[in-house]
Amino acid sequence: MGAVLAVMLAAAGCSSTGGKRAEERAAEAAEGRAAVNTPRWTFAMVTHSGDGDTFWDIVQKGAEQAALKDNINFLYSHNDEANQQAQLVQTAIDKKVDGLIVSLAKPDAMKAVVAKAVKAGIPVVTVNSGSAESKEFGALTHIGQDETIAGEAVGDELNNRDRKKALCVLHEQGNVGHEQRCAGAKKTFDGTMQNLYVDGTNMPDVTASIEAKLQSDKSIDAVVTLGAPFADAAVQAKQTAGSKAEIDTFDLNAKVATGLQTDKLGFAVDQQPYLQGYEAVDLLWLYRYNRNVLGGGQPVLTGPQVITKDDADALADYTKRGTR
Repeated sequence: MGAVLAVMLAAAGCSSTGGKRAEERAAEAAEGRAAVNTPRWTFAMVTHSGDGDTFWDIVQKGAEQAALKDNINFLYSHNDEANQQAQLVQTAIDKKVDGLIVSLAKPDAMKAVVAKAVKAGIPVVTVNSGSAESKEFGALTHIGQDETIAGEAVGDELNNRDRKKALCVLHEQGNVGHEQRCAGAKKTFDGTMQNLYVDGTNMPDVTASIEAKLQSDKSIDAVVTLGAPFADAAVQAKQTAGSKAEIDTFDLNAKVATGLQTDKLGFAVDQQPYLQGYEAVDLLWLYRYNRNVLGGGQPVLTGPQVITKDDADALADYTKRGTR
């Protein structure tokens, strides 16, 4: 659907000939056919996602849609252990892929293998995590949000809601992006904010840890989770603890949209994961085809966008189909 929309928008400003070709490309994409006749290159995406992470499902969906449009053989793999993720990147290098997309949640573990890819002549685009390291590691560009800026937006929104004491729940220790989010929120938040580290691979433990904190400190009036699946755990913990804290979260999915609509959640910070996947594949294709590069040495930002109850109705249908 995203590919169809893109070519239809492009057609609006074209000549009659260009518009006709754009319409043909839209029809081809809608039928599941490539909209270009470039070689069938192979691109690999390797992320730090754990199993069942709805955020990365959306990233993958965007990448697959762009790959279909661009006649790309798309390979996706993931592992939330940094050393295993690095090994998956090495596997992609050994396959001599034509392009590589990688997240840098734990950049120190990824530096050497990304350098190997660059040395092998494989163009690299980084997504989601690692905006500060992307250029240093030799990537063409980074697509995602600036995590510090996103955190600062959270602090500002908490101020707007007159919150005084907040809990920032980090579900993946060692993830530099998560640390940056909480640090950014602390920077702009006028109240006090405390970090709570939990084991994101064990959801009952996440719920129990938040519940214990809310029971022991009734003055906490906001809980900020760093991923959509953990917002629901925080809601459950709030109910069990008898807390009045507002639950807010990073990222958006269908359950978060419903939570916003029903006031179970206060706000969400969206970084448009579909766009991250789609643009990463599209930019690699543009580089292979025409040596195009976006960003001018700076990250290409897809967020942050603060989503409230007022926005949720307009986005609900998109979250249900798994593209927001």
